[in-house]
Amino acid sequence: MPILELRNVAKRFGAVEALRGVSLSIEAGEAIGLVGDNGAGKSTLLKVISGVYPPDDGELVLEGKVRRFASPLDARDAGIEIVHQDLALCDNLDAALNVFLGRELTRGIGPFRLIDQAAMRSQAKALIEVLEVEVAVTEPVRAMSGGQRQAIAIARALLGNAKIVLLDEPTAAISIAAVEQVLALIRRLKARGHTVIIISHRMSDIFETCNRIVVMRHGENVATKRVLETDRQEVTNLITGALARA
Repeated sequence: MPILELRNVAKRFGAVEALRGVSLSIEAGEAIGLVGDNGAGKSTLLKVISGVYPPDDGELVLEGKVRRFASPLDARDAGIEIVHQDLALCDNLDAALNVFLGRELTRGIGPFRLIDQAAMRSQAKALIEVLEVEVAVTEPVRAMSGGQRQAIAIARALLGNAKIVLLDEPTAAISIAAVEQVLALIRRLKARGHTVIIISHRMSDIFETCNRIVVMRHGENVATKRVLETDRQEVTNLITGALARA
């Protein structure tokens, strides 16, 4: 049984059809690369999956059950986490506080509660160690590399026991060394059984980490190809419309 199915999902913003009958089936532990030109519908699709937008038509089926999320919190409770391109980190806070941002641990009696920084640092350290990235949990995020910052954002997603992790341009605007670090993070997520959906304009990242590539054009899924059964030229032709469908 697929972990996630999209059945004829549509989303409209006034007269603009951002998604037009998108259907997709994703297996547990699979990494899917979502590619397409600007305005193809990639980000809208991730926002529908993550509960930011409700679909206007169609169904989202999670582990065999039709779901309709009222908010990103609903999606998070169901095991879907999204890591946005801007990462939504607070540069003035340390790594541990960023991992627990909005979900801080407290200690005390009754209404008299204090932030439990020791517990958060311990749990954040354990999560980051799972990702095999060197990050000092007491260090301010502003001093960290792009790869380390991405690791903190992913650790925050894993805090909620995410089954599906959505990554929006995880290697945009970071150094070559940081790109390799992020690609290694994606491979570790797959190895631990997480399902990963990645938006990226870097074709090399998709071919290095994903099992399948989904090509979006004008709000439609025009092709779903196994990475081992396609090449960059075919994918580029599908993105540009030189090849209609495959």
